[in-house]
Amino acid sequence: MAAKGHVLVLPMPCQGHVTPLMELSHRLADEGFEVTFVNTEVDHALVLGALPAGGAAELRERGIHLAFIPDGLADGEDRKDINKLVDAYSRHMPGHLERLIRDMEAAGGRPKVRWLVGDVNMGWSFVVARKLGIRVASFWPAAAACLAIMLKIPKLVEDGVLNNKGWPERQETLQLAPGMPPLHTSLLSWNNAGAPEGQHIIFDLVCRNNKLNDIAEITVCNSFHEAEAGVFKLFPDLLPIGPLVADQELQRPVGHFLPEDTGCLEWLDAQTGGSVVYVAFGSMAIFDARQFQELAEGLELTGRPFLWVVRPDFTPGLSKLWLDSFRLRLASTGKGMIVTWCSQQRVLAHSAVACFVSHCGWNSTLEGVRNGVPFLCWPYFCDQFLDQNYVTAVWRTGLAVSPDEDGVVTKEEVRSKVEQVVGDTEIRERAQLLRDTARTCVTRGGSSHKNFKKFIDLLSE
Repeated sequence: MAAKGHVLVLPMPCQGHVTPLMELSHRLADEGFEVTFVNTEVDHALVLGALPAGGAAELRERGIHLAFIPDGLADGEDRKDINKLVDAYSRHMPGHLERLIRDMEAAGGRPKVRWLVGDVNMGWSFVVARKLGIRVASFWPAAAACLAIMLKIPKLVEDGVLNNKGWPERQETLQLAPGMPPLHTSLLSWNNAGAPEGQHIIFDLVCRNNKLNDIAEITVCNSFHEAEAGVFKLFPDLLPIGPLVADQELQRPVGHFLPEDTGCLEWLDAQTGGSVVYVAFGSMAIFDARQFQELAEGLELTGRPFLWVVRPDFTPGLSKLWLDSFRLRLASTGKGMIVTWCSQQRVLAHSAVACFVSHCGWNSTLEGVRNGVPFLCWPYFCDQFLDQNYVTAVWRTGLAVSPDEDGVVTKEEVRSKVEQVVGDTEIRERAQLLRDTARTCVTRGGSSHKNFKKFIDLLSE
């Protein structure tokens, strides 16, 4: 069967943006589209390095080609510094993207790119696409409520809630519409993305992207109607097509930057149903040594088995001696397991998992929701405070940690909150109801399924 058309997919260069766009790419490939997935050079190398042997060839066979362009930063520069990353890619990537598309066309052998499906955070790419006669669909990878607040910036400035630099003029709790999560003005995503002196870079990007998104013919997002009904009432043109998943068996690669430890799945198989505390803070969060130790000892205090994802760069400055003795204790009791990365979707789908101690990135939040897992929320930055408020205030499917006066979440707090979450039958019942709703949305006739069909019909034109 001839491909329906060639779609270029472009995520913002962060793990939490690559994953849902890779899931969407698999869905597009299932619908008969040919996809070119464009990462930055650095992320492309990470994705290739983390793929199982023959993974890239397998993706190509499915119709997904991996391509890359430079992000404008030098080799050793810190790509977790969002301000620096955004500043570099906004200036350097447009020229590189145009060159990549022109080179692909000149090489021939594949159909001409008809559509760009671009991350809203990469609004500059919509201008490049339009210049080359390519149609644009935009994709919002976070909570729709986060985009709604961004789109309301002019109104918030006009109402005197924000100044024209994006900083709050008043300390108050915002709620844009009934059913939307309340959010304190000190926790707006663009003011919590990194060092305050670089905040203007993020705020300018957000304001620019709000305007550039008008170039897109459609904006789809990884959410579902019932999860964020208040937002979709406010912005009916925003189409939720989630929760996205690459395949039902969770076997297809979704563009991880780190190789997955699959041994943890066998370890989970050996645990009692509903007993394990799963702990993971995504790809960006950093803990200092003191906080790391409090969390570790708190997990031990629960007396429950736990699976904890600790990236190699999670806690710079942690005593290796301390970590080694902690690992030894775990090995001798068999009570806990530490891995550097895992297939989170398969872990959360496992019947042994009792609760999810999470930074509340949107992908993690939806993956927990889709599996009916109760949350203990521990947000780190950006939009994660908003996601926490969905969990604690709107869906009521979990609780949040409370740091002490030094800003530290103590081991006693970890133990006590884990017990509260796991022991609360009402939280668990609400989580299961939300899971059932999420699953209904993506099945035939469900709201996300209908929106996805609308999206596919547009891309097929």
